[in-house]
Amino acid sequence: MVSLVIDIGNTFTKLAIFNNRTIAKTVVLEQFNIEMLREHLAAYPVTHSVISSVDADVTAFEALLQQETRYQRFNSTYTAGIKNHYKTPGSLGLDRLAAVIGASAEFPNRNSLVIDAGTCITYDLVDADKNYFGGSISPGLAMRYQAMHTFTQRLPSVNFSGSFNSPYGDDTPSAMQSGVQNGLLFEVSGFIESYKKTADDLQVILCGGDFKFFDTRLKNSIFAPIVKADPYLVLKGLNEVIHYYNA
Repeated sequence: MVSLVIDIGNTFTKLAIFNNRTIAKTVVLEQFNIEMLREHLAAYPVTHSVISSVDADVTAFEALLQQETRYQRFNSTYTAGIKNHYKTPGSLGLDRLAAVIGASAEFPNRNSLVIDAGTCITYDLVDADKNYFGGSISPGLAMRYQAMHTFTQRLPSVNFSGSFNSPYGDDTPSAMQSGVQNGLLFEVSGFIESYKKTADDLQVILCGGDFKFFDTRLKNSIFAPIVKADPYLVLKGLNEVIHYYNA
């Protein structure tokens, strides 16, 4: 089975070609159009496809994929064996659902905490029996910096600094960096510690655009043995949907 997986987000479109469950190609695009889709269909013997998109109009993409492949539009009803206990499944972000599907497939029979570090940071646990009850949503790195500048009169506009590595700041910009970056690390560590108390054999999986910031720092912490970075987790979850419903 050769699958084409497309995840259309607010800023970027992520596309992957899978040969069964092995990634053959990934692309991240700021702009995605029908000609690009035709190029990928011509270059690979795609048999199945799936699109995840909340807001974008994908009518033209769907028409072509329905013509050329066995196509599915991912939505909250496609749980791929996950027992979704979320009280409002229709409002659950599709990236969060795809990520826990991917985590359960990658680490079967294990409690997995997915930390998706994007515009917002989400924390979602799927347990060893494939139960998903919900999670947490928190402002991400860029959002926290922007909020401090936007909602105050005197705090400057400060950006993320990968080189910042101090427990405190000695001027206003570095104090903001300490508050945002150290604060987020404390938050992430706190969530992991909390879940470890109730979920045995915990696996932590990092994904999202800012995953490298957390990966680097958590790999130097007491959590290093249980932390894994997987930037393709959502795409793997979408591919798992194809396999589950086309077995």
